[in-house]
Amino acid sequence: MATVTVNGGQQVHFVDYGGDGPAVVLLHSFLMDIDMWEPQVEAFGAEYRLIAVDERGQGGTPADADFDYWDVARDVLGVMDHLGLDRAAVVGTSQGGFIGLRMALLAPERVTSLAVLGTSAEPEAEGTAAVYRQLIGAWLQTGPEPLVDGVATFCLGDYEASSWKAKWRGVTGEQFQRIMTTLISRESVLERAGEIQAPVLVLHGTADSEYPIARAESLVAALPNAEPLVTVVNGAHFLSLSHADEVNPHLKAFLAEHAAGK
Repeated sequence: MATVTVNGGQQVHFVDYGGDGPAVVLLHSFLMDIDMWEPQVEAFGAEYRLIAVDERGQGGTPADADFDYWDVARDVLGVMDHLGLDRAAVVGTSQGGFIGLRMALLAPERVTSLAVLGTSAEPEAEGTAAVYRQLIGAWLQTGPEPLVDGVATFCLGDYEASSWKAKWRGVTGEQFQRIMTTLISRESVLERAGEIQAPVLVLHGTADSEYPIARAESLVAALPNAEPLVTVVNGAHFLSLSHADEVNPHLKAFLAEHAAGK
């Protein structure tokens, strides 16, 4: 594990698993960290140079001021610069997908391919955003303890999440407010998806509590070089972790064909 300063002074925590294969950047979901990718590191880490990044305000990466996902996309590109990587494939779940899409828009020549899981190119629905604002208030008022069970069920379904709940209990109200505000306030990039020429794989769980499959369908329709949508039966929102056994064969096949680029 390492920390580097990029993008005008932002510290970013990451782990470079090494290896001689094509580089693949892994971007985690909201409230998660690099440990989310343990199933993928085990499944195909020997075939690729996997780099997992803690995004702003999560894991070992601080967020001392307001930010947006374009800032985080630039952070990740800065990590690539630090590692001497001109190009990489990008895999992102939920929030990680928001960032991956923005990386492909900011620096299309640097993203060989993109796989996104349980994500959306659209803004947060107003009704959901209102619920999240209430959640911010509750976290500020009571702390995380009364809330972590519900968050775990919403994000991970029936997945055993005790280790993640333990991490979430350490998230302060200020930290939660900052990262959640970024999520709520993000803008749509769906209308720009046609600019992304890289191959893209979209995976979505049928039991996703956050985004209906229609959002994944809209994203696939807007991307010029998208693979057919992959749906994971009973897959939860953070399905790369909760349903890794179902997801990993699709990721392996996609990366085998597209990670190295043309």
